[in-house]
Amino acid sequence: METNTENLTPQESLDLITRMIRQTQSNLTQSSFYFLLWGWVIAFCNAGMYALIKFTDLQHPYAIWLITIPTWVVTILYAKRQGGSSPNRTHLDKINMWLWIALAITICPVLVFGNQVNWLINAIILLPVGLCTFVSGIILRFKPLVLGGIIFWIAGTLCFIVSPIDQHLVGAFAMIFGYLIPGYMLRSGKK
Repeated sequence: METNTENLTPQESLDLITRMIRQTQSNLTQSSFYFLLWGWVIAFCNAGMYALIKFTDLQHPYAIWLITIPTWVVTILYAKRQGGSSPNRTHLDKINMWLWIALAITICPVLVFGNQVNWLINAIILLPVGLCTFVSGIILRFKPLVLGGIIFWIAGTLCFIVSPIDQHLVGAFAMIFGYLIPGYMLRSGKK
């Protein structure tokens, strides 16, 4: 999407921005994979953790979260494959990509030092996930992601109020309404 931007008229500038947004939306529609993959995995982990704590006497219910390790591997491999095959990446695509990379970097210390807060990390994770989802929705002009971000903020705030066990249920519902529903809407191309 090379364009000489030095002598653009206002209308040409608007057209260029509109094309970039449409291309980014198209690229993200193809990338709904991430919202669906992580939505299902994290919803499953949260619901599984809730069920294991509530209905079993398993010593290490948090072990269910180990399935996020292969999920990271799949994410990285898919991103490498997709990054090499997309010649139409826009500046907005790059901003969106770095937004999510920044989220991953932000979450890492929470996962490493979660024992410092007795592993009550749902709120600490859901709030920045809400920020990234909301900003992605703004970048793409995709209201379901904007609403998804708001849902994550509400869920993150709710995690400060509910019991530690119920935080996992809140997290599962947040993933369903914040990632999965918008992810399926992105995949189908619905606004």
